[in-house]
Amino acid sequence: MSQFERVTEGIERAQRHWESRRPPGETGPHPRALTIAVSRAAGAPGTSVAREAGARLGWQVYDQELLERIAQDMGLRTSLLESVDERRVGWLQECVEAFAGVPTVSESAYIKHLVTTLLSLASHGECVIVGRAAAQVLPTASTLRVRLLASLDDRVAATSSRLGVSRQEAGRWVERTDRERVRFIKDHFQKDPTDPGNYDLLLNASRLSVGECADVIVAAVHSLQVRAAAQQPELAASL
Repeated sequence: MSQFERVTEGIERAQRHWESRRPPGETGPHPRALTIAVSRAAGAPGTSVAREAGARLGWQVYDQELLERIAQDMGLRTSLLESVDERRVGWLQECVEAFAGVPTVSESAYIKHLVTTLLSLASHGECVIVGRAAAQVLPTASTLRVRLLASLDDRVAATSSRLGVSRQEAGRWVERTDRERVRFIKDHFQKDPTDPGNYDLLLNASRLSVGECADVIVAAVHSLQVRAAAQQPELAASL
């Protein structure tokens, strides 16, 4: 099966899943379900906020789960994808690893499967996706784009606690991870993930708790859903 056929099949599967969730007997235009895309500064509680918001909405959350799904589609171990996940590997490194016989996956192959998977998930919506350029790739009309921020001190402290390392080492991890994520998105999608104009919500986790951040996200989702439902009669009348 060709790459194009795999993409088409994946989108068709997602569309059938989305249609199956419509109430029995419902016909006519249907508002596209929303997807939440959570971008996060390194060390900010992006995953925690995403899981809290997902639990309140009853939506599936994709963080590490997204890598597992892509790995399954590619027939690979998840650990092999972690080397290219939100990182700019580089052509030279890929060539050296291939020549040395090191098990690896090309960056371009990962990007193709990443984009396909993101679009497939978003085609039926009602999910929360953490990182992986979802806020830059998915259509703005059906995506609530959220950026989680926090002070550098708080991000370093949280990373030190989570990884069990010194603050100095945690600081280096935060700096390196931020740099890799920004370069990954700029190189592959020509957008700046730190630009506030690319988001609908900017949440400061140094001022708001995980629960309070989730409150704001859920309220925004409900507001957008109400607006979309109100627009449906106008859309139906124009068809």
